[in-house]
Amino acid sequence: MHKVARETATLDLLSSGRLIFGAGLGSARNNELEPFGEVTDPRERARLLDHGLDALARYWAGEFEPVPVQRPRPPVWVAGEWPNRRPVRRALCWDGLFTIGLPGPEALAELAAEIRDARAGSGPFDLITELPPDIDLAPWERAGLTWAVTFFGPQPTEAGVRAVIDAGPG
Repeated sequence: MHKVARETATLDLLSSGRLIFGAGLGSARNNELEPFGEVTDPRERARLLDHGLDALARYWAGEFEPVPVQRPRPPVWVAGEWPNRRPVRRALCWDGLFTIGLPGPEALAELAAEIRDARAGSGPFDLITELPPDIDLAPWERAGLTWAVTFFGPQPTEAGVRAVIDAGPG
């Protein structure tokens, strides 16, 4: 965790305070964890994630140098797969929820209301999801989306990615 703290603080410094740190349990699907000796039990992964995030916050607060530009620390976005609520509860302690597998803006509106109620008066909180490049963002924004990450599918083409880049921000 010391290495991650130093690397992320350095990235925050190099980017003039634009780092956003993403965290989540990862996926045990497709046998992605076992070949590397990773813990596969979701409850144990969750415990390790919570411990690691708490340690990072301490290190960013000054236990290690360099310290990040952003104070008290870079924003932390926690990933969670719809409709699971444990990741939502974890994200409430941080700065944002990166939602995975939302069926539509209605589900996002449901999450946004739940988060507003739970965090009343606690400051800004981001709701993030991945959406295809040609989708109308307006319903998602009305539902509470603050960031959309362009999702190109499992086999993106260079031409498809370049077209989105050339079109610029939506």
